[in-house]
Amino acid sequence: MNIKIHTLHFNADKKLEDLIESKVGKIIQRNEDVISADVTLRLEKSQDMDNKVAEIKIEIPGNDLYARKQSKSFEEAADIAVEAIRRQLKKYKEKKKGL
Repeated sequence: MNIKIHTLHFNADKKLEDLIESKVGKIIQRNEDVISADVTLRLEKSQDMDNKVAEIKIEIPGNDLYARKQSKSFEEAADIAVEAIRRQLKKYKEKKKGL
């Protein structure tokens, strides 16, 4: 499985990249339809403390799943985005099973 991690406006350390790969890897391993996963971590220019953004795009046949979440830490934003993608994958599986 191919998981690409991109960072904008900062350099992510290895620990953060490993954490993201682990979390995203767990949810996409369970679905054989997933082609690839792209994760973008970015710092927003904002006065808020909630300026860390995690975007996850999962490519599946005929559709792409996408989640963008913002929080005060990249770990928390990634957790919330992964949970959103998990729900979308569940709906996708249920819809596919119903066909």
